[in-house]
Amino acid sequence: MPYEVDLAIRAEDALEDLPPQGRQEVMETIAAALVWPRAWPEPGGWHAAVVFGPRSWVSFTAFLGGIEVIDVGWAG
Repeated sequence: MPYEVDLAIRAEDALEDLPPQGRQEVMETIAAALVWPRAWPEPGGWHAAVVFGPRSWVSFTAFLGGIEVIDVGWAG
């Protein structure tokens, strides 16, 4: 089943500010969150979840069929 990812403006801005290595790791962390729907919070609510990569994190909410990335970070 294909899933959808929406990026909040804050997440888009954060990705633009990262160096290429950080951007790549954050995108990999988003992909990991996307393919693990059991880790998603209840769709449609105010709950969020956080997934961590080696040096990154992604905060997101869920909707039916996908996630919305609220914020991202990279400790590089």
